[in-house]
Amino acid sequence: MGPLIDAGLVGGSFLVAIVVGLTGMGGGALMTPMMMLFFNVPPLAAVSSDLVASAVMKPVGSVVHLRRGTVNLRLVGWLCAGSVPTAFCGVFLARAFAVTDAVKYALGVALLLAVAGMAFKSWLGGRGGSSSTHEIVVRPIPTLLVGMVGGLIVGVSSVGSGSLIIVALLALYPALKANQLVGTDLVQAVPLVASAALGHLMFGDFQMDLTLSLLIGSIPGVYLGARISSRAPGGLIRAMLAIVLLASALKLLDASNTLTLWALAAAVVVTVAGWRIKVRAAARESRENTDLEPAR
Repeated sequence: MGPLIDAGLVGGSFLVAIVVGLTGMGGGALMTPMMMLFFNVPPLAAVSSDLVASAVMKPVGSVVHLRRGTVNLRLVGWLCAGSVPTAFCGVFLARAFAVTDAVKYALGVALLLAVAGMAFKSWLGGRGGSSSTHEIVVRPIPTLLVGMVGGLIVGVSSVGSGSLIIVALLALYPALKANQLVGTDLVQAVPLVASAALGHLMFGDFQMDLTLSLLIGSIPGVYLGARISSRAPGGLIRAMLAIVLLASALKLLDASNTLTLWALAAAVVVTVAGWRIKVRAAARESRENTDLEPAR
């Protein structure tokens, strides 16, 4: 039997948790593949232990955002009404898969969906959708459905409480500010992840040593990430996160190393090109505004 605490897993979970605190996404989408790919943890054990750790980690970042007032509590309520029961039911589906490869492939597909959604979010952001200051009008039925689908995916794969749901929120509510998006998503994830974690404690493959290692690294990491989130270049961090998610998804889907490297190279090129275009557009707009200012 190995040591109770794995130093490598503590360090990895600390880095992942910083990303969660900064962006509101990437917990299960990074933590579970990390355990499977680098620490050879069986898929169901990785999902179970990650969800139990997240049930403790998520409230830490949520408290920071609640204090800042960057949470839409009506959205949280409708999302949780759908996600909490389906997250618990998702655990039974994970057990019904029986073959661990099925869980692994389901996780890979979920990550690809998350990457596609993040690209869509970036495109919307480039069109200025998130800068609106209009009052958010909650749409109960679509929001409830998003919660139900997201909860089911979280129960099965531990992915979705951030990466998938935050993208769906942006599609439904493009006027939601970036900090409200992150804060709302972190708070709604607390009861969602707790429900899925309870199911895995009862019926999953929870392992105490894995969870302890995750908690030791993730609690200070998510707190640090949430504290500095207002100063971090969110667009750049999301781009880096998308690249990491893409790599994890391809490896979980058994893509060859050559295909993975080519896909990552293409993603980096597109990311750098998009970043430069945005910087140039911002500089051009600044110059135009300066030229239009009346002489004093």
